[in-house]
Amino acid sequence: MANPLANIGKVPELKKRLLFTLAMLAVYRIGVFVTVPGVDRQVMADYLNSSAGAGLLGMFNMFSGGALENISIFALGIMPYISASIILQLLTVVVPAVERLNKEGDIGRRKINQYTRYGTVVLSLIQGIAMATWLESLNSQTLGGGASVVTMGGLGFKALCVLSLTTGTVFIMWLGEQITAKGIGNGISLVIYAGIVAGLPQALSQTFALFSQGQIGIAVLIFIGAVVVGVIAVIVFFERAQRRIPVQYAKRVVGKQVMQRQSSFLPLKVNTAGVIPPIFASSILMFPATLANFLPDSPVIVNLVNGIVPGRTLYNVIYVALIIFFCYFYTAVTFNPVDVADNLKKSGGFIPGVRAGKKTAEYIDRVLSRITFAGSLYVAAVCVLPGFLQLEFNVPFYFGGTALLIVVGVAMDTAQQIESHLITRSYEGFAGAGGPRVRGRRAMA
Repeated sequence: MANPLANIGKVPELKKRLLFTLAMLAVYRIGVFVTVPGVDRQVMADYLNSSAGAGLLGMFNMFSGGALENISIFALGIMPYISASIILQLLTVVVPAVERLNKEGDIGRRKINQYTRYGTVVLSLIQGIAMATWLESLNSQTLGGGASVVTMGGLGFKALCVLSLTTGTVFIMWLGEQITAKGIGNGISLVIYAGIVAGLPQALSQTFALFSQGQIGIAVLIFIGAVVVGVIAVIVFFERAQRRIPVQYAKRVVGKQVMQRQSSFLPLKVNTAGVIPPIFASSILMFPATLANFLPDSPVIVNLVNGIVPGRTLYNVIYVALIIFFCYFYTAVTFNPVDVADNLKKSGGFIPGVRAGKKTAEYIDRVLSRITFAGSLYVAAVCVLPGFLQLEFNVPFYFGGTALLIVVGVAMDTAQQIESHLITRSYEGFAGAGGPRVRGRRAMA
């Protein structure tokens, strides 16, 4: 790795972007330990470590990077922003005005991003009120005679808590946008990635503690390690998998020279949506818990929250359905077969045996639908199947498929962006001259 590190150091812009990204992530991790005024985070940590704090709370704590356990100003995490993004992307499909705005290029996208920010603030206020109400409900009576989470109640605490949580979410959103603009990788994904990775040492410590106490045998420990390695290998394989559609270009006359027919291909990724579907699906599954704080006496909401516990049948069915839906939805939003077919026609390219124009768009759409179905099944399997082992052997959420998919996927995306910067400036990439290239999720398979 000497050459790769040396190559990175030789590109001032890349070095500056990497340092900026690390600095922003460091600020985020520091903020995780800034507690909301008027609460006792030790009581909250004990509650989350108990069986009562498992399920959706444990998953929420994982996505927030441990901020919920500390009752941090970042306790809401980036989920309000993700929820707002889901709403805006759905509106681009069902509302013609938003769809036209989305097709206006950079100006339209900036407008949609602005609406997403406004939506984030609104959702943060709603979820902040719900969390403040929920924290006040964790008193000595509900905790079985222990100390209450909130040390100062009343309207003043609620106002201060909502303001702190909303400000924290907006600040995380700003950090993510700054990383995307001035750093390396997708800022929002890296924030989630940093939160999950930060909890891995503690998860490993808990697992080995179970082993030392005799609750997990050596064979089970080896088996869990083998499953984790196997899942990572499957993720890497499928994230690099492509369906290549052959494309040919007609002969062209340039001056007195006749350019020979050229052959190329159109790469269609098996998983075009990347890590977005499980993140979106997890965000939606956490929403009923927010409603439960406003409607604690509603039997429908209570039964729904009790039913959608990670590992249970209802949770898995809804989770798989949402993942498949968002795989198709996000692919449809980001990839337009009609535009691709028009660009091929304008450049003189065609798919052998397929008429240019509408027929080409239909062919690409048909192929994309088939491979997206396979990709959605892969994402659903990776996110759900390891969860059975996780519950069976009582290992932390960090070894579940969702966490591994996000960590590996974001790492591959970021590695590919770093390599693209190196290649652009005539460097050989991570492996140096003559060595094998490190391929990201969008690299050729």
